[in-house]
Amino acid sequence: MSDSHRRLYTLAGHDGARVLDALAGGATRRDVLRLLAGLGMGAALSGSVLALAGSAHAATPRRGGRLRVASASASIADTLDPARQSNQTDYARGCMLYNGLTALDGRLNPQPALAERFDSDDALTWVFTLRHGVVFHDGRPLRPQDVVFSLLRHKDPATISKAKVLADQIQSVRATAPDEVTVRLHRPNADLPVLLGTFHFHIVPAGTRDFSRGIGTGPYRLMEFKRGLRSIVVRNERYWKPGKPYLDEIEFSGLGDENARVNALLSGDLDLVAAIDPRSAARVRARSGYEVFATPSGQYTHLAMRQDMEPGRNPNLVLAMKYLIDRRQMLDSIALGQGVIGNDQPIDPQNRFWFSGLPQREHDPERARHHFLRSGLGRSPIPLVASPAATYSVEMALTLQQAARRIGMNLEVRRMPADGYWSNHWGKSAIGFGNVNQRPNADTVLSQFFQSDAPWNDAHWKSAQFDQLLLAARSELDFERRKRLYADMQSMIHAQGGVAIPLFLSSLDAHTSRLKGLLPNPLGGLMGYAFAENVWLEQR
Repeated sequence: MSDSHRRLYTLAGHDGARVLDALAGGATRRDVLRLLAGLGMGAALSGSVLALAGSAHAATPRRGGRLRVASASASIADTLDPARQSNQTDYARGCMLYNGLTALDGRLNPQPALAERFDSDDALTWVFTLRHGVVFHDGRPLRPQDVVFSLLRHKDPATISKAKVLADQIQSVRATAPDEVTVRLHRPNADLPVLLGTFHFHIVPAGTRDFSRGIGTGPYRLMEFKRGLRSIVVRNERYWKPGKPYLDEIEFSGLGDENARVNALLSGDLDLVAAIDPRSAARVRARSGYEVFATPSGQYTHLAMRQDMEPGRNPNLVLAMKYLIDRRQMLDSIALGQGVIGNDQPIDPQNRFWFSGLPQREHDPERARHHFLRSGLGRSPIPLVASPAATYSVEMALTLQQAARRIGMNLEVRRMPADGYWSNHWGKSAIGFGNVNQRPNADTVLSQFFQSDAPWNDAHWKSAQFDQLLLAARSELDFERRKRLYADMQSMIHAQGGVAIPLFLSSLDAHTSRLKGLLPNPLGGLMGYAFAENVWLEQR
C-alpha cells in the first residue's frame, strides 16, 4: 500500500475504497464530492479525502506480469466447487474464477456484481436484475437459469454444500424475465444480498457437475489445478469489469509451514504470502524491498470442547478451561498485540451487533481450580489437539498446559501437522482447536458454527432456544430489537457453549514492495481473498 493509500484509509476508513472505485470508474471531482457528502463528510474533510484519493489513484496500475502467491493451507480436500470451499486457499482461488450476484465492499456492505441491482419491499421477496454482456470462460452468456441452478444446488444434500444451513432459508428461485431472477425466502432476511456476496454462492453454469475446469465469470481462467499443491490461472480477456484484471498470470499454492512461506518470500521465490506470524513481521519489515500488510478482522482461533463426548461434555471442565485462559497474556506474548481480546463468543467488537454489555470473562486460576475439582477428572490425561494450521493454536495450547499444571490438571498437548489437519483432526477430537475466518455478518457466523445442525459446529453444542432466537433475529427488520436478540445469543454462547474464544486476530500478509493495489477488507487477509483482480506489479 502506498503512503497516499495509508493516509487515505487513516482519514476516511473504508470509504476511501469507494472513492478510489469512483475515480477508477471515471468519476469527476464534482461526482466524488457528491459521494462524500452522501457519506456525511463535511466540506473540509471531503477536500482532504479527495486530494489524497487523487494522489493514490495517480499510481496507475500496470498491466502484465506473473504473481507467485502462497496461502496458509493446502489439503487433498481442496476444491473448485464453490459450494464445498472450506479454507482460505479455496476462497482466494474461487475469487479468481467466479463471481457472485453481489460483492462485499470494505465495510461489508453488498454492492452490485453479476446482479447490477437488487430490490425488495419486504425482505421476503428479492428481485435481482442481471448484468448484460457477462460471459463464462467457455463463452456461454450468463443467464437467469445459471443463477437459479447455482443457488438451489446448495439445498440439495447431495451437493454437500458448506452453505446449506444458509441456503435452507430460500423457498424458491425463479427466472422471472430474460434478465431477472426472483428469490423468495421462508422468512424475511434483510441481509440476503450480504449472504449472496459470500464465496459459496458464486455463480456457475447451469447443470455443472464437473468442476475440474473451474468455469466461471471471474477475472482469471484456470490453466492448472493440482489439489493440495498449486493452481495456475491466466487473465480472462473477456472479463466484464473494464480494465481488470491487471496481471497476466498467477501461480497460487498452499503452504502450511509459516516459516517456509516467509523464507520463500525473502528468497525471491514468492511475491505475496498470507497469514504470517507477528514475529516474522519484524523480520520482513527489516528487509529492504518487502512490506507487511495488516488487516483487523473478526477472525479467531477457538478451543472447541465437544458436547457429545467425554471429557468435553463435562460442564465443569468446560468452565475450568475458560477461566484458565489468560487472554491478555495471549494477546501480548503470542499475537504480539495484533488483535483484540475475545470473550468466548464469536461476534467481534467491530461488528455492529457486538454486545458490549456482556461481562468480560477474566483469567481466574482459583475459579478454574474450583470447577476442575468438581469435574472429577483428577490426574487423568486430557488430550488437547493443536496444529500450526489453526493460527497460534500450538502456542495457546502450550500456554494452557503450563497454567493447567498449576491447578493440578494434566493437559496432554498433541501437536498435529498442518497438512491434513482440517480433514483428519478438526472437529473429530474431544478437545481441539479450530480457526474461523471473518464472516460477512452476525447471522452467518452464528448459523454456520453454532446453529444445532450446522456442519461446522465443531463443539456439537445444540440449543433449541438458540436456534429459535437465530431465526427471529434474521427475520427482524427493527435494528434495536434485532440487536437485543443477538445480545441474547452471545450471552448464551458465552455461558453455555462449548467454545473458548480468547482473541480476535488481525491478518498479516507479507509481500514484495513491487506489489501494489492491496486494500484492507475485514473479510480477511489477501484483501478479503479478492486480491487477484485488484493488484499489479511495478516494473523492476
